[in-house]
Amino acid sequence: MSAVQVVWFKRDLRLADHEPLRQACQSELPTVLLYCFEPELLADPHYSLRHWRFVRQSLQQMQQQLAPFGAQLLVRNDSALRTLALLHQRLGIARLLSHQETGLAVTFQRDREVARWCQQQGIPWQEWPSDGVVRGLRHRRHWRQHWQQVQHAPQAHPALWRLRPAPVESLQQPLPQLGNDSQFQQGGELQARQWLREFQHYRCQAYPATLSTPQSSRSHSSRLSPYLAWGNLSVRQLVQASRAFAHPGRRAFVDRLQWRSHFIQKFESECAMEHRPVNRGYLGWQFRDDTKADALLRAWQKGQTGLPLVDAAMRCLQHTGFINFRLRAMLVSVLCHHLNLPWQAGARHLARLFLDFEPGIHYPQVQMQAGLVGTHALRVYNPTRQALLHDAKGEFVRRWLPELRHLPTELMLQPWTLTPMEQSWYRFTPGQSYPAPLFDPQQSGRNASERLWQWRQRPAVQHEAQRILSRHVNPGSGVRR
Repeated sequence: MSAVQVVWFKRDLRLADHEPLRQACQSELPTVLLYCFEPELLADPHYSLRHWRFVRQSLQQMQQQLAPFGAQLLVRNDSALRTLALLHQRLGIARLLSHQETGLAVTFQRDREVARWCQQQGIPWQEWPSDGVVRGLRHRRHWRQHWQQVQHAPQAHPALWRLRPAPVESLQQPLPQLGNDSQFQQGGELQARQWLREFQHYRCQAYPATLSTPQSSRSHSSRLSPYLAWGNLSVRQLVQASRAFAHPGRRAFVDRLQWRSHFIQKFESECAMEHRPVNRGYLGWQFRDDTKADALLRAWQKGQTGLPLVDAAMRCLQHTGFINFRLRAMLVSVLCHHLNLPWQAGARHLARLFLDFEPGIHYPQVQMQAGLVGTHALRVYNPTRQALLHDAKGEFVRRWLPELRHLPTELMLQPWTLTPMEQSWYRFTPGQSYPAPLFDPQQSGRNASERLWQWRQRPAVQHEAQRILSRHVNPGSGVRR
């Protein structure tokens, strides 16, 4: 039986700066380039059509890029384990090459099963780290220096002309037909490079001044996060590309790339936070569970809270898969602080909507914004104040809430303040033309702050906070323990 090597693509859908692929190109072994649409992931509640559409577009571009070299991706609509077993039966696998993945419990379990199978079959599985994240790390001493070294090291460019494709035509399955939607960013390495060029030459000029503005951030932020989340670009490619940025926002951009890796490293070290608070002192926190809880959650999910900026943010996210960081934090704050609903349900719903869903960022951020870590500043967002500060002209709300467009800006941002005469003049009935507010932001915000501060003083919370700081903070960062 002739033996092949398998390069297994997961969340690294690119051909450039790809160490497993570079290693394969240096070998004389025939190569299978594999991607699996895994039923376990297709059914997972964190994912939705928008994610698999983005993956499909990425794979299509990879196929186009590989065609001149006489190579192709083998795409299978099956689990990774069954696919590897089939390949081993048909061709014989000499070695398996891939990047490490900091993913959900479902992918962690899959990787453990693949590791056991490889060991049983005597197949060496070589994995390479991604974006400066270190597996098995127990402290952050020297982590920042390591991250810098990784990002400034030479990129791993595969010599694709040396690739020896294995015969896999008989195993090939068609890509799923998922359609397209022009309101979403399109996936793929070529698309990613185009967005990077546009950011370098145009959008970066207003970065970071527009990061907090709901409408301007859509056109002036980098918009590269989906391409990082699905691996169309590596962090190293962006850090090195930023050297050509001729504007003061370069430092802020690189800081955010390091901040991204920091949170993924945190999740890599404590992945149980997918299911429970990373600070175990909050395990007894009581969320609302009365008969109205489900209705409140649905209103939040559908963008029908009666708070214009909240609803505009949710509807924008539903239709485009992108909102800026401030709006993401505000949505979590509304869910967990003002409505006192469980962060777990909100986390899964937002994951389905974020085109750039990255587990390693998502769960640490959701818990941080919910105030259940015990080490960060507590931020209870008042959505009305956020609207007046960051959407003062009402551009964002007007774009996503057509039922309020005819109102003057000051009334559009606070429609519950219309007097009876104004309601008649503008033909607007609170509670009918647009939902009445589910809560009073000032009162519910005060209540949430009191609860959070009371819990933060508990010995169990403070003890856990010290443990978290000791494990996840660079000793030289200046953060007080």
